[in-house]
Amino acid sequence: MSNIPVTLSEIRRARRRIAGIAYRTPLYFSPRLSDLMGAQVYLKLESYQPIRVFKIRGAANKILSLSVDEQRRGFVAASSGNHGLAVSCVAERIGTAATIVVPTTAVEEKVRAIEEYGAKVEKYGRFHDERMSRAIEIQRTTGAVFIHPFDDPDIIAGQGTIGLEIIEDLPDVSTIIVPIGGGGLISGISIAIKGLRPSAKMIGVEPERASSMYQSIKTGKSVRLTDTTSIADGLATREPGTYTLEITKQNVNDILLVSEAQIERAVFTCMKECHLVVEPSAAAVIAALTDVYRPNVGEKIVLVLSGGNISLKALANILSKFS
Repeated sequence: MSNIPVTLSEIRRARRRIAGIAYRTPLYFSPRLSDLMGAQVYLKLESYQPIRVFKIRGAANKILSLSVDEQRRGFVAASSGNHGLAVSCVAERIGTAATIVVPTTAVEEKVRAIEEYGAKVEKYGRFHDERMSRAIEIQRTTGAVFIHPFDDPDIIAGQGTIGLEIIEDLPDVSTIIVPIGGGGLISGISIAIKGLRPSAKMIGVEPERASSMYQSIKTGKSVRLTDTTSIADGLATREPGTYTLEITKQNVNDILLVSEAQIERAVFTCMKECHLVVEPSAAAVIAALTDVYRPNVGEKIVLVLSGGNISLKALANILSKFS
């Protein structure tokens, strides 16, 4: 795998590094989804992390790989919410300050959770690249260390620890379906999976409204979208990363697109059929399975449920539509 900046060995080192902060999450067999799809469906429950989202893995690996002097400078991050929550959590654990730039439309529950870890929150702009510009400006002014949400080898390696766990729990997995925002999650998992079980298929999922990775792969060059507003705010990245685009090109077999209505229904389906509350960004993989993907009989499929940080208002609205 040429031009990929992360190795399987680095992912294994990341697992040892983050062991005291990130959980080893369950791989849950779903009888109901398996019956519905005629396949063996497993759920990788990243919503069971201490901050209810996978982002703790990458943030912990990045921050703990820094020197003590770098850690003392504090951190700044741009986030729709979950990455900021992860950076704030790790910063508190090591006794360092953090500033998180979130969109003006950020979910208030996520903002409050970030603040509970002692971080400063600044609301700025609507889109990821706007937040990034502001975060980099703060970094230049304060000297804090900028923690990228996805396009960083240490972040990718941290997320890749999920792939190690999947293979350990289900060595003969056939297909892994992963949501795509900036691409750090699927990049890390795919490196681990392709290194340990090359025959397994890697399938990505994006909202139709935020399909920057899909369009970049299709056109053969990085595509920047003008508007990626989606209920799946964690997937609403206007342009993929340089690293993550290259890794996705090499390792991911297909990218599926799902509509806003399909994502909403998938949140309800997950609660009804699996008794699990997940955020829309995580539910996108359930939407892909039930509405787009066509599994083979008996296929062993892992859905990576990336997080459970859904606002009560959004959950109530979805339940009112389908229950």
